[in-house]
Amino acid sequence: NRSIDQAIMVSCDLVGIPNKVLQSVRDEVRKQMPDLDVNKIFLNATHTHTAPVMENGPDCSFRYEIPKDSVLQPEEYVEFFVQRVSESIVKAWKSRSPGSVSWGMSHAALAYQRRTVYADGSAVMYGKTNTPEFRNMEGIEDHDVNVLFFWNKSGKLIAMSIEAPCPAQEVEQLYAVNADYYHPVREKLKQRFGPDLVVLGWIGPAGDQSPRPLYRQAAEERMIKLRNLTRLEEISRRLVSAVEEVYQTVEQDRYSDVKLIHKAEILTLPKRIITENEYKKSKEEQEKAAGLMAADPKAAAQQLARMTWNRDVVRRYESQKTNKEQTVNSEIHVLRIGDVVVCTNEFEMFTDYGLRIEAQSKALQTFVIQLTGRGTYLPTEKAVKGGGYSAVAQSSVVGPDGGQILVKRTVELINELFPGKK
Repeated sequence: NRSIDQAIMVSCDLVGIPNKVLQSVRDEVRKQMPDLDVNKIFLNATHTHTAPVMENGPDCSFRYEIPKDSVLQPEEYVEFFVQRVSESIVKAWKSRSPGSVSWGMSHAALAYQRRTVYADGSAVMYGKTNTPEFRNMEGIEDHDVNVLFFWNKSGKLIAMSIEAPCPAQEVEQLYAVNADYYHPVREKLKQRFGPDLVVLGWIGPAGDQSPRPLYRQAAEERMIKLRNLTRLEEISRRLVSAVEEVYQTVEQDRYSDVKLIHKAEILTLPKRIITENEYKKSKEEQEKAAGLMAADPKAAAQQLARMTWNRDVVRRYESQKTNKEQTVNSEIHVLRIGDVVVCTNEFEMFTDYGLRIEAQSKALQTFVIQLTGRGTYLPTEKAVKGGGYSAVAQSSVVGPDGGQILVKRTVELINELFPGKK
């Protein structure tokens, strides 16, 4: 008859969750519910690329031209977002009641490895595969689908959390707000289980995966067309089928008396060291972009992104010359619910890291959620050697050393929650 621990999870159709936005949500919730431990709140992003911009100041790595009329500006959207999310949290917390939970897993081919490796050892995101120089895809592909089902006291399914290692970026070229594949997934599941169903979309480790196949595209497209579907509809069809399969298997395997233990921790991770060669190349690119901006104002937006992207590497190199112990604070959560565990990280984590966590976890089933923060890439050792976007210094603040520290500490926290289990 009392809460022993607390967990509030909010899934957001955004690219990432800036730290200041998370803190603003916690501050607002604290005002309304001072007895709640707001550090037990975490927000994750589904990584849709057609979401409102939340950061657009001079210090942002990427900057965008936002129309001045008829749309919310980034600071206005953040205020709107914080208000709506805080209201939802307070409403959900105050209306909670006893229920039960089920868990299970299935598989769906949603995401594909997106880094191609060539004969010279180089790697390219979305590189060509129909060339003699192509050798292999760099990393593994993960097709696991993990699902939590939540039932009310009368046995009605009221919510589910779906973890799929596939960023929601099938329609990333649109100039409109779009929740990507999770929107049709939610709509189909509501048709199946009722209009009040809440569906949390969680993205598993997928920094080197995306819903775009890089070979056998023609065969895939043919099958999709024969089904009379779009690619977005096909992705949602596969995911919904996997979720329904899990549901049919675990529907009667419900638990109302389970351990709920939630640990939140701030890790101090080493920043990725910028080499002198990376510094020189970045400085050259920064100056080149600045020159093109001055020569052609029409190209300002494109060159501005290029300039700021490289400027950050230059700044990091100059900073590490005076302070070699460069670190970054990174929040993680580890939440035990019965036999399963949910763990979070703020990065676009390469799939191999998720595999390391799952393989060492003592939990029966491990949900690894990325993008519970701003979402810079976290590449592996082999990715850094291959280079290319997502693995170069401009793409990541933390490198493989920090990634392994994150894995080690996450596994330690998970296994502490399952004492005596081998």
